[in-house]
Amino acid sequence: MTILKRDIKVALTLLLLVNCFLLKGFQSEKYQDVIPVPQQVSVAEGLFEVNEDFKISIQGDPNERLYGASTRFLRRLSGRTGVFLKSGYVTEQNNGANGNFVIEVERPGELVVGEDESYELEVKRDRIFLHATTELGAMHGLETVLQLLAFDGATPVIAAGKVTDEPRFPWRGLMMDVSRHFQPIEVIKRNIDGLAAVKMNVLHLHLTDDQGFRVEVKSYPQLYQKGSDGQYFTQEELKTIVSYAADRGIRVVPEFDVPGHATSWLTAMPELGSRPGVESYSMERNAGIFDPTLDPTNEKVYEVLEAVFTEMAAIFPDEYFHIGGDENEGKDWDANPEIQAFKEKHGYKDNHELQNHFNKRLLKTLTALNKKMVGWDEILQEGLPKTAVIQSWRGIEALLSSAEQGYQTFLSNGYYIDLMHSVEDHYYVDPLPADHKLTDEQAANILGGEATMWAELVVPTTVDSRVWPRTAAIAERLWSPQSVGDLKDLYRRLEIISLQLEELGLQHITSRNMILRKLANGQDSEALKIISDLTGPLQGYTRNPGGTMYKSHSPFTLWADACIADAESSTTFRFAMEQFMQNRSEDALASLETSLELWASNHAALAEIVKGAPLAQPAYELSVKLNKAAAVAHEAIAYYKSGTQPTAKWLESAKNTLEMAGEQVGRTELRPVEDIEKLVDRLTVNN
Repeated sequence: MTILKRDIKVALTLLLLVNCFLLKGFQSEKYQDVIPVPQQVSVAEGLFEVNEDFKISIQGDPNERLYGASTRFLRRLSGRTGVFLKSGYVTEQNNGANGNFVIEVERPGELVVGEDESYELEVKRDRIFLHATTELGAMHGLETVLQLLAFDGATPVIAAGKVTDEPRFPWRGLMMDVSRHFQPIEVIKRNIDGLAAVKMNVLHLHLTDDQGFRVEVKSYPQLYQKGSDGQYFTQEELKTIVSYAADRGIRVVPEFDVPGHATSWLTAMPELGSRPGVESYSMERNAGIFDPTLDPTNEKVYEVLEAVFTEMAAIFPDEYFHIGGDENEGKDWDANPEIQAFKEKHGYKDNHELQNHFNKRLLKTLTALNKKMVGWDEILQEGLPKTAVIQSWRGIEALLSSAEQGYQTFLSNGYYIDLMHSVEDHYYVDPLPADHKLTDEQAANILGGEATMWAELVVPTTVDSRVWPRTAAIAERLWSPQSVGDLKDLYRRLEIISLQLEELGLQHITSRNMILRKLANGQDSEALKIISDLTGPLQGYTRNPGGTMYKSHSPFTLWADACIADAESSTTFRFAMEQFMQNRSEDALASLETSLELWASNHAALAEIVKGAPLAQPAYELSVKLNKAAAVAHEAIAYYKSGTQPTAKWLESAKNTLEMAGEQVGRTELRPVEDIEKLVDRLTVNN
């Protein structure tokens, strides 16, 4: 009997140890899922259970936006857990300490660059404490709590632990081009929600370009009446966007791109143009850099700009105001004798100095409106006052040079998400590289960065799939410690956050599936989904060569629009291939073989679909190429696994097959081909 009791005691001890080990792993795992990665995390023992009595209490002196944010938090918490909460709203009546989730805020926050956004979170078994200097930090903490939410069996729980967190950079933004293709207010709102979810704090709206003038202007209504094709934001809608963003802790920066990119302005008011003898302009329907440019010697231009900027300054309270200033090639200036005479009179040696004259005039106007002028790299010319802010699209060297000269600046080069590069290409771009040579004072001029979503090839249906979840990787680079950089773990966490972003109404997943169903013409679209998950749009500017293949009114719900840059299956294949080449891993080999078998079986299904769905033809043609590449992969894997050397004839044939397989179809290309090429190349070097 004594032996039996001892055995039972030992068994119970072992069971307790196993449970503790599993619990610790469970807790650690959830804290490792958070994106952006917090500055400091420590895991404790225990689980906070979410039940119907969950209640938020507010302490301190927050801005009222915290109450709305807390109420939205409860909705998302309830929706994700299925718990019917007794407390459904958070108001000033929740002030005090009687809740089991206590949020303490020291003072109201302001939507300005450099405001304190830090927070400290502590989760215990029986209570959650969230402390922040401002409600902006507290709102970031709420997002972290939602990412920690999990299920222990059927019970929704939050693992115990502590988080101390703050952003690395104060400017973490997304630029949305609403000019080349108009993005209505519902698109803007859902992307604002996405920004808040990944702790970004700036929405930059590119409101005018050659293809559209997208805002209501009461002083010169012809600007939007003739320059928008009827697609524009009313001033009330703009105010709604600003208010909606402010409630979520996000600043909105407007951009009116001048003096170039001005076709829409001149379609409405041709008298502002530089080309002599031109009495009318028409809206641009292609993409590219065009000649129509505002006349910097015409006082009427400054009169109109001052009126427009004054109206917009009253709508956009942010202290930063963007004038564009990029890609002015000066052809119309060169063709105008009066402009050339003006240059000679004032001693301007070239068009750069003339544009600097133009920029300084606008700077004076904006300064009078209590605004800081922002522009792209091109505005930085000798003599530009240090109050101007530079957005760098040219690269790190230009960014560092601006900071070294004493200008505030932020980076967009490397964050052009419209170019459909892999997330890896964005993730490792750092606005302040570890090997920089700036002084501390100069380094402080680097404010952060912005992802840029140019809209030549996107419409409201597809824009979310180009922005999300990839922008979360850029959000992490701008928020988290510089040392954070595990690419495989990033991809793992992007899959998690992607589904959470969909809960907010973002359509990056649903819109792709909708397009695939349309292409399938009423048939099951699963086979199309499988091939689309291995295919990406052509990268860079190659999808739309010369900007003339597509017009702004072309269809943008075809095969290329259903494909994304970092499809899950292509990423899985890539990592498996890398692992196999590294150590001939059996697990990696099994993953590769599973993929190759799926491609073969999927081809027959595609052959049936395409008979009744002509728009699905690109998918079928790609599948033909894919399976030829798969045959090469099978043989290459066998060579590599066995350590034998293929013949020169085989290598030549394999490379020719892969070159053919890598050719574009429907403005897309197969992503796994490059991975198979790497394996074949390895065979030519060693085994």
